Order: sequence, then structure tokens, then C-alpha cells
Amino acid sequence: MGKDIKRTIAFLFFLLAGIVLGTVLAKICAEVPFLSWLAYDMSVGLDTGSPLVLDLIVFKLAFGFTLTVDPAQIICVIAALIIYNKTCKGL
Repeated sequence: MGKDIKRTIAFLFFLLAGIVLGTVLAKICAEVPFLSWLAYDMSVGLDTGSPLVLDLIVFKLAFGFTLTVDPAQIICVIAALIIYNKTCKGL
């Protein structure tokens, strides 16, 4: 595999790990009174409950996308990117 592909795969792994870890951390911290601010989330996008529908008679196409971000995710993604920069310089 080329050097660029390895770096891209490592970057995506660290990014996804940061997102997942941040989501888990936010769910855990929601129950703790002084850490509940980490679970405050904001959603943007097209609501999947009422998606944008394109009706072409033969078939219907529905578009929906929602992105939810909370402080725990932001902190974990930043930490994951810092760890990526420190560990993947040799790739």
C-alpha cells in the first residue's frame, strides 16, 4: 500500500474513534450533574422524520441527513487528531 493510503486510513480511523468515544462519553456524562454540559447537543440538517422527497412517478427518492454534535465529541475529535499527528508521522 502507498504511503498516502496508509495515512488516509489512519486519519479516518482516529477521526471515527474520536467521534464514537465522544458519543459514549456524552451518554455517560449526561447522568452526572456537574458533567452534564458535555452531553448538550446540537442537530443540523434535513430531519429524517420528514425527509425531502423526489417523486419521479416510477420511483420515489427520499433525502434526509442529520448531524448531531456535542462538546464531548469535539474534545475527543481534537484529542484524536493530536494523537494522530504525534503517532503517524512515520507513515
